[in-house]
Amino acid sequence: MNPSQQAAPRTRRVWWRWMAAGVAALLLVLVLVVVFFPWDWLRGPVNRYVSERTGRHFEITRRLDVKLGLTSRVMADGIEFANPAWARDPYLVKAEAAELDIKLWPLLRGQVELPRVSLRQPVFGLQMQADGRRTWALGKDTADTGTVPVVDLLLVDQGTLNYLAQAQGADIKAEFVITDTAGAVPGATTPAQAMPLSYKARGTWKKEAFLAQGRTGSVLQLSDTKAHPFPVDIKASAGRTSLQASGSIGNLAALDGLDLNFDLKGQTWADLYNLLGVVLPDTPPYALRGHLAKQGAVWKVAGLQGRLGQSDISGNLVYDRSDRLALLSGKLQSRALDFEDLGPLVGVPSDRSGKTTKTIAKSQPSSAAKQVQAAGKVLPSATLDLARLSSMNADILYKVDEVKNAKGLPLERLDAHIRLTDGVLQLDPLDMGVAGGKLVGQIRLDANAKPVMVQARLDARTLQLNRLFPHIERTEGSLGKLNGRIDLTGHGNSVAQVLGSSSGTVALLMGKGELSNILLEFMGLDGGEIIKFLVEGDRNVNLRCAAAAFDVKQGLMSSRAILLDTSDTVINGKGQISLAHETLDLVLYPQPKDHSILSLRSPLKITGTFAAPSAFPDKAALAGRAGYRCAAGCHQSVAGPSGDGGNRPRQRR
Repeated sequence: MNPSQQAAPRTRRVWWRWMAAGVAALLLVLVLVVVFFPWDWLRGPVNRYVSERTGRHFEITRRLDVKLGLTSRVMADGIEFANPAWARDPYLVKAEAAELDIKLWPLLRGQVELPRVSLRQPVFGLQMQADGRRTWALGKDTADTGTVPVVDLLLVDQGTLNYLAQAQGADIKAEFVITDTAGAVPGATTPAQAMPLSYKARGTWKKEAFLAQGRTGSVLQLSDTKAHPFPVDIKASAGRTSLQASGSIGNLAALDGLDLNFDLKGQTWADLYNLLGVVLPDTPPYALRGHLAKQGAVWKVAGLQGRLGQSDISGNLVYDRSDRLALLSGKLQSRALDFEDLGPLVGVPSDRSGKTTKTIAKSQPSSAAKQVQAAGKVLPSATLDLARLSSMNADILYKVDEVKNAKGLPLERLDAHIRLTDGVLQLDPLDMGVAGGKLVGQIRLDANAKPVMVQARLDARTLQLNRLFPHIERTEGSLGKLNGRIDLTGHGNSVAQVLGSSSGTVALLMGKGELSNILLEFMGLDGGEIIKFLVEGDRNVNLRCAAAAFDVKQGLMSSRAILLDTSDTVINGKGQISLAHETLDLVLYPQPKDHSILSLRSPLKITGTFAAPSAFPDKAALAGRAGYRCAAGCHQSVAGPSGDGGNRPRQRR
């Protein structure tokens, strides 16, 4: 190998060394330039560029510095970012200082991703319009959600936040301040250490007066649900509803990753529809507690316990908003249900309206019971708000072990499968313990029909006659078991309207038993007269069987058959009962099984109203029949057995 060939490799190695040294020097220069570059020189161009791209004023007012990297950190002393011209507040954010971590690669695609934002003394002005425009969308089209920046962590010390959303009935101003400069301490045992940021808020939510206060961590997670859940403690009230909760939140912006223990109090469950969009029935004042969790579109309430009026309630619920209509499902149970607490559900004013429970400071009559019951009427006439049934679906199992304070009604227990699908509410199956027997079947309510259509198909099985009126003593003399069927369809927005327009059939059948005088007196009828009508003397009536069947058309019940078979009389009847006017017009016809003086008995008329029924013999018919019998008797006594008219010669003394 000649000398020139030997020198070539050495030359290349030297050249590469110089090249590497040059690249290293260039990189060093670039690093030094980046590190010591006077970024503040670019403050003006940055202000103009951001203002032009967003269509609103942006300014770093004092100083700009940058630490470059794949995730770069931007530090600004004094920052002002204006709101769109249509907004109420002048600034989206205005702060004394800001530090923003920005991911560069997403920024090249036009997406602003901020893993960390730290603001000192910020003032926020957030506003959302009904058409989808929002002040925190950074493009010129503020309805485009693609221009909303993704913020993971938000750190603040003290400041204010204004939120306005007229379509939601929301106008809230919040103030917050760090009360413990040590910040959130892992494993902290005191509220000030674990939750150094205290806050207060007031205004309106869903057009209801809103108040809130509490504590939370100084680092707020706004996006990734599972990354950094932060602690929270809150006491809030909106309208007549109050909430106290403590636990953690994974995503404040979406209220996701919730893990909270809560206490909820209010005047009626129906108020929650306006506040949360959950369709629940009108109830008396309530106080509930349990555990609330939320992941994505699914809310879960576990270990629910509390009271509705004087009734207890417990169970678990799931509220899933992932489908077109939200679905509320779960199981609920009451060991003891006070019957008055069912009043608002069917439009019956409660005697306790205006009273208070131990857990509710004030109470007002429920909205469904505000209508005063019509004078002289028995059927509930308060209009029920059923339009909300089309706003969600439901699948609830509800069981009541014991019904108390039933106001003389023989309702003893309740077991129902409640299903709501596209505005159609069904209680199917429905199983109610009534008078020692049961009332089973289904009730279907179609809120899509105008007016609402209600169908009821119920079977009465072995109802014990002596327990039909449980608050009347000495009804042991009334024995027998009652069976029957109700098949009715009606329209309306109250119980009275539905029954008053209903059509279908009603049938009742009772086997061997006895009917008590006291029971008849309780029914508002003249018990003594009816007993005398049925048998001679005031005593129980021995029934061999009893049956009644009615055809119902537009609220008018017309008898198809009325029969009472006693030990010495068969009674047939006919007549009508008006469910629309709540009136009675019945006549009972006796057919004695012997030819005693009872054959003088005339038809018994039952008239009056549901609230004031009355029964009395048909006196005109009775007088006519009595006169006929009296004349016949006198003729027989005058004529004598021989029939000679009494013309036999007198026997001389």
